[in-house]
Order: sequence, then C-alpha cells, then structure tokens
Amino acid sequence: MRFRDRRQAGRELAGRLRERQDAGDLADPLVLALPRGGVAVAAEVAEALGAPLDVLVVRKIGAPRHEEYGVGAMADDGVPVFDEDALRGLGLTRDDLAPVVERERTELARRERLYRPGRPAPDPRGRTVVVVDDGLATGSTARAALRALRARDPARLVLAVPVASPEGAAALRPETDDLIALHEPAAFMAVGQWYDEFDQLTDEEVLEALRVRRR
Repeated sequence: MRFRDRRQAGRELAGRLRERQDAGDLADPLVLALPRGGVAVAAEVAEALGAPLDVLVVRKIGAPRHEEYGVGAMADDGVPVFDEDALRGLGLTRDDLAPVVERERTELARRERLYRPGRPAPDPRGRTVVVVDDGLATGSTARAALRALRARDPARLVLAVPVASPEGAAALRPETDDLIALHEPAAFMAVGQWYDEFDQLTDEEVLEALRVRRR
C-alpha cells in the first residue's frame, strides 16, 4: 500500500477510524496531530469524525553529531523520554544529551507559542484522544506524546497512523488503548518511502489547517 500524499493517507485512515466510531469505540473524540507532518493527515481524520483538531508538539532528541538518529523525544510537558537501548548502543548517558535537550526544549516552547497563540491546550480528561502522525518508524516521538497524554487522564488513548514499522508498532501497543496502522510493511526503511509526495510541511501550512478546522 502506497499513498499519493498525506491528505490521501488521511482520508484512508479516516475511513478506518469512522468505522470504529460507528461501532461506538471512539466516543467524544479529540484529534491531536504531531506536527508538522501529522497535521495534514489529522485534518482529514478530524473532519470525518466531527472532532476538534489541535496539535501536540513533540521534539526528537537526536544523538550528538548525528541529529537525525533519534535517541529520545519530549512532548509539551518538557519531560524527556529516552531510548535506553539506543543510548547504551552509542555509549551515551542522559547527561551527555543535556545540551541537546535544552535546545529542543526551547524549540518546543517556540512552536507551542506559534501553533497555539493565546489558546490553552485542549483538556483530554475523560475524552477519547486520537493521536495522529503521518507514520511510525522507531516510535520515540509518539511514545513521548502518549506518555504526556496518559498523565492527563484521557478516557481512551488511540494512536492512528497510515503506515508503521512492525517493530515500532509492537513497541508502542503497550502505551495505547488501541493502535491503528493501515499498513505495517516488513520491508520498512522510512516513513517517506510509502508516499509519492512527502514534502516537509511549513509552519504556515500547519496554522492554516488548524484555522480551517476551527472555522
């Protein structure tokens, strides 16, 4: 299964979630996107479910000098969640990553102010929270998001993605009440390989998607 772009993937994912909603599994849903890429997918999901849409800002913590290799992440509570196996494999300690953590915490706060100017974060307490991203690789960013949300007492916590690595999905199922992935290909290398168009979303595109849904 391949997707033309994030919007088409979002429509496919929305169809699966709408089936769950019709069966009574997604009562009082709140859709939270992991920006930036997850926003285009989540907009389609929120529209189909008739649910509010907002963002949950998460920042990856990359290894020093190899920032694309994620060894942890933090959500808007600012508490880092580390991949201990990755740290051991690289011979790193949490203290080694302190400068990276502070830099990403600063960027996280900047994006919070940008994406939610003057608006409080939505309260997930007692609601079905559907966390949406454009794909799941190692799961480090999604894990940070799920743990931050779990501490806020949602009634049900769902992670929904168009495509996931089997390893990432297996690692995150214990963190959720339900994990929905349309495709878990064995030959998974990167999320972008399953999209024909996978350009980086801009901050303005994220803001426009949120404005449209609020209207």
